[in-house]
Amino acid sequence: MRHLDYPPVWLIGALALVWCETMFVPQLLGHAYIQGAGTLLVLLGAVLFGLAGWAFLRARSTIIPHQTPQRLITTGIFRFSRNPIYLADVLILVGLSLRWGAVGGLVLAPVLVWVLHARFIKLEEGRILRAFGADAQAYFARTRRWL
Repeated sequence: MRHLDYPPVWLIGALALVWCETMFVPQLLGHAYIQGAGTLLVLLGAVLFGLAGWAFLRARSTIIPHQTPQRLITTGIFRFSRNPIYLADVLILVGLSLRWGAVGGLVLAPVLVWVLHARFIKLEEGRILRAFGADAQAYFARTRRWL
């Protein structure tokens, strides 16, 4: 299971459940405004993901959650959130749920937040603290985990 234990796998699994819901349960959130809001959330998630990915590339650090990063990234989008990619995952899940009119995705969103926190964020923060010490502590103190 370790080779499949990556945040995108969890996101795809949640999206697959939401998509299955749309096949078997009547849509409850079909209003155009709600679908428009969903589109905006998906786009925001994609932008966050892109900005964070670009920051990793520029810093020449790993984006792989099970590895220790080579650099502590505290600039760009990481000034506002310590976990912009995980935030993007949740925004994409909620956004597509709204687009598809599926209430299940709104229920799964807090579950995905919990999974990301328990399986990835806590472990990553431990590795970052061990690797970067006081710099990491200062960054954690001034920057929120999600928003």
